[in-house]
Amino acid sequence: MDEQQIKDLYRSFYRAAIAKDRAGMEAALGESFHLTHLTGMRQSRDAYIRSILRGTMNYFSEEPVHLEAKVSGNTATLLAQSRVEAAVFGGGRHTWRLQLDMKAEKTGGVWKFTDAAASTF
Repeated sequence: MDEQQIKDLYRSFYRAAIAKDRAGMEAALGESFHLTHLTGMRQSRDAYIRSILRGTMNYFSEEPVHLEAKVSGNTATLLAQSRVEAAVFGGGRHTWRLQLDMKAEKTGGVWKFTDAAASTF
């Protein structure tokens, strides 16, 4: 059950990012969340959400290829491989074979992502 919740949280984050829905993104990402981009740049949750809302990072679609969640008590990991159509940092619109290695934590019965590292697959 928790494994499916983690996978659903990942999908809900992308739906929110595509819609530029701040509340939806904040619901998926914990306050201490950090994303390490393909370039090695590290962004806080607030900076990442701002970059999506301002159009520095534009997500158009996400199609999962492989989602593997592992839960241990109130912590979890998610290996997420998706085809993500995006235009980032002034680059053109492309479909990326994006892999996110994510960590999540359950607090008060609610899962939120706390960390993500991006690579390709």
